[in-house]
Amino acid sequence: MSKKRRHEDHEEHIDESWLVPYADVLTLLLALFIVLYSMNQVDVKKFQELSRAFSVAFSSSGQGVLDMPAIVERGPDVEFQSGGMEDAENDGQTNEEPLTQEEVNQLLEQSESELSKLKQQIDDYIAENGLTTSLDTSLNMSQLLITIRDNALFNSAEASVNQDGRELAVSIAEMLENYPDFNIVIAGHTDNTPIRNAEFRSNWDLSAMRAVRFLDIMLTNNDLDPKRFSTVGYGEYHPVASNDSSEGRAQNRRVEISIVHNYFDTHKQQSIGITEQ
Repeated sequence: MSKKRRHEDHEEHIDESWLVPYADVLTLLLALFIVLYSMNQVDVKKFQELSRAFSVAFSSSGQGVLDMPAIVERGPDVEFQSGGMEDAENDGQTNEEPLTQEEVNQLLEQSESELSKLKQQIDDYIAENGLTTSLDTSLNMSQLLITIRDNALFNSAEASVNQDGRELAVSIAEMLENYPDFNIVIAGHTDNTPIRNAEFRSNWDLSAMRAVRFLDIMLTNNDLDPKRFSTVGYGEYHPVASNDSSEGRAQNRRVEISIVHNYFDTHKQQSIGITEQ
């Protein structure tokens, strides 16, 4: 008789193949935490080197989980070394440092000197053309203000500039050719007499349109940069005299030309940044 062989029971072993992907997941998590930590103070060059190293380690195709430099390069804490200035210019920002107090003082002195020279030219023009009762100039720190009575420019309740006003606008424009570093704001003002007709609904409309029409003539001079100019209409709300008399109302009906160095914002009345020495 053949003897039956007994098969000894062998102890079954647990399948440990799951450890391999588990170890890979832990490694990737470790890499992720390292990257997140390093992103607190990003060094673009080092990050790119780290990205390439992990890409080689975890991907046979050469493209890995860290191949997203654009997300980091646009972050607020990144200090661009080569392309930073270009990006800043595209965003309307510059990396220029604020001027020191000494530099600002020099700028103010230069601005006042140039504005004084321009004021003298305009005063000479006023005297030569007998316009002393219609025009006035005043210099206040970094701003030259030219005030023109409306009767020197417009007919009553109209915005079309008359012939004398056109000649004046052309002459002022020619004087401004030699001052490219100054911005010009043209403001229209009226008295408090209500106006409502087919052309103008209110004094707001009239004052704004008078400023625009005067600007149109000035900008026929092709040597002037239109970016330097702006207009505003104040209506009756910035009087310089009482509206209770005809003489006061005549003073309030005016066009003002404000000339200021382009380092100063005339609309917000803020000056350039100053650093303490």
